[in-house]
Amino acid sequence: MNKKLFILVCGASLAALGLDSCDTPTGQGAAAGAGAGAIIGNIAGHGGGRSTLVGAAIGAATGALIGHAIQEDRAREYGPPPAGGYPYGRPTGRPGVFLSPYTGRSYDLRGVPPGGLTRDVDTGQLFRRP
Repeated sequence: MNKKLFILVCGASLAALGLDSCDTPTGQGAAAGAGAGAIIGNIAGHGGGRSTLVGAAIGAATGALIGHAIQEDRAREYGPPPAGGYPYGRPTGRPGVFLSPYTGRSYDLRGVPPGGLTRDVDTGQLFRRP
């Protein structure tokens, strides 16, 4: 029974890591920490379900803290946001391609999470992906 639980928890952790819902560094850190914590907790607790869950919870909390620190460091790179916040790009009708609110140049932002910042190469100013 314990081996089945371990396989189930590992499979669920890998599935969770494969999802794109954790777009921020905090979310990505929590997901990675939960998966690693579940595996370590299972090994340390000799296959016990309770130790697997405790390991996942501890790993998620630690991963979220580390991810938040990374997110804060990235925010310092950009400086304080403008008074009204960063403007959003405009959709072009093509999936993942948006127009800069500053110059109208099109950018392929498929690899940028929604709300992520992109620098307009012509003006050097930042805008968000819708």
